[in-house]
Amino acid sequence: MIRTLSVLGTLLVLTACGGGARFDATTTRVAVVPYATGPIQSACMTGGRKAASSARCGCIQAVANRSLSSGHQRRGAGYFNEPARLQEVRQSDRSSDERFWLAWKAFGQDARICEAV
Repeated sequence: MIRTLSVLGTLLVLTACGGGARFDATTTRVAVVPYATGPIQSACMTGGRKAASSARCGCIQAVANRSLSSGHQRRGAGYFNEPARLQEVRQSDRSSDERFWLAWKAFGQDARICEAV
């Protein structure tokens, strides 16, 4: 009984970590798709883009969790509705804007793994 509860508890913890699996018929492999919730995922879902889906936005949030600070995530989420404002940040002379832009640009490159989701 204790062993069964222990196994069930472990499974519960693992499923709470997020992620999902996707079967690729061309390679007959199962690929793990990262998934998380947070400010980027919420902004992605409400941003009005045609390609937005729960899986893709969750993948993007998972990448953000690995590459952006929580402050940069909150700040970046604001640009989903007004992406043209990022041009001002990119051209700014402020060091904080430059740090944000470099982090956001690197995040964008990393988040390309979510295109296939």
